[in-house]
Amino acid sequence: MKKFRDTLFRSSLFVSLLYAVIRFYLSLCRVSVTNEHVPHAHLHGGGKTIAAFWHQRFFGVIGYAKKFSDYAPSAIISRSADGEMIAQIALRLGFRPIRGSSSRGGRQALRAIVDDLSHNQAAAHAVDGPRGPRCMVKSGLIKMAQLSGAAIFPLYVSMDRAWRLKSWDRFLIPKPFSKIILEWGDPIFVPREMDPDTFEKIRLDVERKMKAGYTTVDHRMGWKEQL
Repeated sequence: MKKFRDTLFRSSLFVSLLYAVIRFYLSLCRVSVTNEHVPHAHLHGGGKTIAAFWHQRFFGVIGYAKKFSDYAPSAIISRSADGEMIAQIALRLGFRPIRGSSSRGGRQALRAIVDDLSHNQAAAHAVDGPRGPRCMVKSGLIKMAQLSGAAIFPLYVSMDRAWRLKSWDRFLIPKPFSKIILEWGDPIFVPREMDPDTFEKIRLDVERKMKAGYTTVDHRMGWKEQL
């Protein structure tokens, strides 16, 4: 069964059909975006950007991501069969997948995305993926910003009605006709030179800001408990 699934996930026809279904499904949702001018202004001014979000929420971003296809953002995507399927969908959205994760090829992927940002302006990063812990900013995000000089732009994603999967991150899938909100946070700049204590302080500061931002948008959508 696993071999069949892996073969299916690598099938171009299957991925194309899945992509069409996802796009249609998300077209049934109402999407509201705030502060989009902030990352756009940074990019238009020649700045480099890393869009940062929780792994749990990336399904809600798919319908919106194509707005940034002109910048062809890069993204680290797992080398697994699931990752191959996600990479093929990312290509259809105008993204450029860089294969690797914290558990498989992570250092090479980090070097590749830093090198990519020396030639391109944008990247997207699920900061607690691919295996968690959930809602924890891993050091890779800070290292990526430190070495590339890119600003971190938190992207807060919430929805008023959603299914929660029994995965490590309690992955969210918005229900049909639900409302999705995406809110961009202010840029976070990371210094090039810093000692380990400063590095960890910045990591914790980014994590606190992202947790606070997600709590705010979730409460706005009517959620009282942590999603």
